[in-house]
Amino acid sequence: MASCHKMLVVLIFLLAMEKPFGVEDKVKVSLYFESLCPYCANFIVNQLGKALFQWNLISIVDLKMVPWGNTQFAPNHAWICQHGPDECMINMVEACAINLLPQTELRFKLIECIENLDLQGRHSEWRSCIQNNPKPIMDCYQSRMGVDLELKFADDTNHLNPPHRFVPWVLVDNKPLEEDYQNFVAYICKAYKGQNKPEACQQHHVETNFFKEANSSYHVCYTGENKHSLPFSYNV
Repeated sequence: MASCHKMLVVLIFLLAMEKPFGVEDKVKVSLYFESLCPYCANFIVNQLGKALFQWNLISIVDLKMVPWGNTQFAPNHAWICQHGPDECMINMVEACAINLLPQTELRFKLIECIENLDLQGRHSEWRSCIQNNPKPIMDCYQSRMGVDLELKFADDTNHLNPPHRFVPWVLVDNKPLEEDYQNFVAYICKAYKGQNKPEACQQHHVETNFFKEANSSYHVCYTGENKHSLPFSYNV
């Protein structure tokens, strides 16, 4: 009996130490973006979201989203966002959502909702995207927490090596795709070494660069091309 008890204890210990199946095989995908860049919005809504959730690439992807983009620091603790103060504000809202929402899909869908409004010229209606969970996100956005989250994302963005030259800036397993970012599906499928490869990775369109064919010229928001110079000041 003592021997059986010891074996049971060892088995429980080994099971507790074991990683969930497939976690170690996931491909790390990082998206550095800013909320009101139309090309970021288009990428999130029409390309990344489709690949992750309609084609089920999320099953093999560990997604990281960083809403800071081409924002610059200004004097007196202010920020200058490429598309004006509203972009700074919405970047912070999205940072709060990333921090507070527990599931990747919930975080992504909220950001996708906001970015879809931007594509429609309705970004001022962003509060409609948080109506299911408004208080924690608003509390974060209106407090020092939101500022600190954005400063963390700023530090992350500013330490990219090589530095980002534009957004959307996409990395797969820490390697920047640069101008080839629209072909991210092929890079993800190539990087995935697990056994449970999604059907999308076996589709012909991955090999023929589907997104680049559908979008013959890529569009980005370059660093240093600020559309606005009005600073965003936080008072917390």
